[in-house]
Amino acid sequence: MIKLGDVFPDFKAETSRGPIQFHEWLGDSWGLLFSHPADFTPVCTTELGRVAQLQGKFEEKNVKLIALSCDGVDTHRKWIEDIKAYSKIEKFAYPIIADEKRELAHLLGMIDPDEKDAAGIPLTCRAVFFIGPDKKLKLSLLYPATTGRNFDEILRAIDSVQLTARYRVATPADWQHGTYCMVLPTVGDDELETLFPKGVEKLAMPSGKDYLRMTPCPEKE
Repeated sequence: MIKLGDVFPDFKAETSRGPIQFHEWLGDSWGLLFSHPADFTPVCTTELGRVAQLQGKFEEKNVKLIALSCDGVDTHRKWIEDIKAYSKIEKFAYPIIADEKRELAHLLGMIDPDEKDAAGIPLTCRAVFFIGPDKKLKLSLLYPATTGRNFDEILRAIDSVQLTARYRVATPADWQHGTYCMVLPTVGDDELETLFPKGVEKLAMPSGKDYLRMTPCPEKE
């Protein structure tokens, strides 16, 4: 199982848009790889359609999209027409990896033992991998095959990962981009003025410890 901070495997794959070498395909961008149990299945159709609807928002964040399903390229291409019809979109512009032998599913720890195809072979779960330009894994999520993902939440998490890669802040529960952030505990009081010119608010706690330090979002306009 790949862990946060590990270099993501540089695999070769056939996709609905041609063959790729993953690291070369990613280039200097961030990448979101998300897996699906099978083509022509109801939840997967809604998910790929939703991502296609949101592709412009991912591109604004310099995030490339790539899906994976345990069927072949020809099946993917036929399925895409259903996805476009269901989602009422004209364009489907990101690739779907063909993983018929489950090689990538096993390599990346994406097998769902409770969900099997007609031949009794386990399908992939709904995995999400967010990879940085340095090719390292920054975020991962695993959903069972029966639970569709919330891609607005994934966009929110991407905002947090990218922001905290640039600034010495963390984002609190239910954070939305542009709202207050928390100063990292590793930042000393003598660094606050330099690092956070917009100011820092220390919240008084019953313990007397001043570890809750809030600052305006560094990227708020």
